[in-house]
Amino acid sequence: MGLMDKIRGEFVDIIEWLDDTNSTLAWRFPRYDNEIKNGAELIVREGQQAVFVYRGQLADRYEPGHYALTTENMPIMSTLQGWKHGFNSPFRSEVYFVNTRPVTDFRWGTPQPVTVRDPDFRMVQVRANGTTIVKVVDPAVFLRQVIGTESVVDMEQITDLLRRTVALAFSDMVLATGLGAIDLQGRQVELSDKLREFVAQRVASFGLGVDAVTMTISLPEEIQQAMTRGVARGVEAGGFADNVRDPNRYQQVQAADAMLAAAQNPGGGAMGAAMQAGMGVALGGQMAGAMQGSFAQPAPGYAQPGYGQQPPPLPVPQQFHIDLDGQAAGPFPVDQLRQFVAAGRLTPQTNVWTTGMSAWAAASTVPALQSLFGGPPPLPGTPPPPPPAG
Repeated sequence: MGLMDKIRGEFVDIIEWLDDTNSTLAWRFPRYDNEIKNGAELIVREGQQAVFVYRGQLADRYEPGHYALTTENMPIMSTLQGWKHGFNSPFRSEVYFVNTRPVTDFRWGTPQPVTVRDPDFRMVQVRANGTTIVKVVDPAVFLRQVIGTESVVDMEQITDLLRRTVALAFSDMVLATGLGAIDLQGRQVELSDKLREFVAQRVASFGLGVDAVTMTISLPEEIQQAMTRGVARGVEAGGFADNVRDPNRYQQVQAADAMLAAAQNPGGGAMGAAMQAGMGVALGGQMAGAMQGSFAQPAPGYAQPGYGQQPPPLPVPQQFHIDLDGQAAGPFPVDQLRQFVAAGRLTPQTNVWTTGMSAWAAASTVPALQSLFGGPPPLPGTPPPPPPAG
């Protein structure tokens, strides 16, 4: 600073901050040798606070307004400098202006996925992002913990600190709620306010406050696809989550996926054709069941013949689980198993199981399936029939 600046500093004493940004949080007023004249004017605008610092100690603080810096208006500074009967001009002090307006364009996101315990999918890794509105609520704490000896502090200097804080708060909030991944995504608007509370507790130690937090939770692609498949297959009133909890229904969904993939495989040959035919039988059975349910109740005013009793439900065909390449598949009706026999995937030695059986058994030993292989097998110990005379 040159001689003219020194002379100007001795005679011009209007202390103010004209901030034309929305990202600067604190600014130190530049003074030659930190000298301030007796009776200097201090102008603090709306959305600002001014803090005086004398030899590293916080002194007087000023809210928005217009002040003349005299002994009466500077009680703490008078005590620190021992002004009992006023003071001589000039005096030394640092003046910091702190921006107390909300900063609305701060964005955050989880740098790493957060693992969530889910009742349907066990462990799920979720991500989250959103925006946060922050502001300085305690300039004295902010001055001690963040500003230090800096002459200017803006949002870029504390962005990494805030993002780490919000990400850790999100992880703690998820753990505290105990919700699964699907519930978290369904209640993310409600949980945003809870996340704001978690974040506010952590940033208070820096003199910051949080007005609002928005949050968007993202599930892994495979979970979204599984949810879509569950809805597309017309899941019952229990919902997709019940299908996942029910091993039999979940296994049916997996088997249907495998059959569809085999049917769409151009190189599948006879197996692909068998799969397509089997799917047709299965879908036909499902449609028949749906139609039966639709016409089970008579129209109002219609009298049933006979003794006024409903006819009994049609018998449900017996279905079997089969061993396909070392994996349990099914259940399939007997008519559909003929397609597997034709494709060479079901043989008399293939293990099968159905309700009522105590364990898996070869298909040839099950009476209901023996007709698929041309009749019952010979009894143990029975010699093979003689060859026909030629």
